[in-house]
Amino acid sequence: MSDFNKKIIKEFRANKGVVGGMFEGMSLLLVHTTGAKSGQLRINPTAYIKDGDNLIIAASKGGADSHPDWYHNLVANPQVIVEVGSETISAMAEVTAEPERSELFMKVAGKYPMFAVYEKKTDRKIPVIKLIRS
Repeated sequence: MSDFNKKIIKEFRANKGVVGGMFEGMSLLLVHTTGAKSGQLRINPTAYIKDGDNLIIAASKGGADSHPDWYHNLVANPQVIVEVGSETISAMAEVTAEPERSELFMKVAGKYPMFAVYEKKTDRKIPVIKLIRS
């Protein structure tokens, strides 16, 4: 895990989900995945929105031309643990298909405009994932 992520995770846990700096004002969660190749536990912070009872995340990787590693992990092992605020829940990760993917992506970009910028930076379709409480 990068030092950058370690710092965010530590701050997230110390402040019950609230993180400052470049993430100030954003709703963040920590998604615990199982490594697709290694089988090791991985924890990644990511922005989210709520859609009914589901939590929605986008695998943007800042607009890079490849998906983030955590995306490959949850595709291989969709049962995840999620820390949101001070709550820890089990969830099933579901990669959305069109047209739902685009509808949810618009909601994410509506709350966090930088996601629209990320989408323009890459030719890939940024996956949108529903985290469904299990």
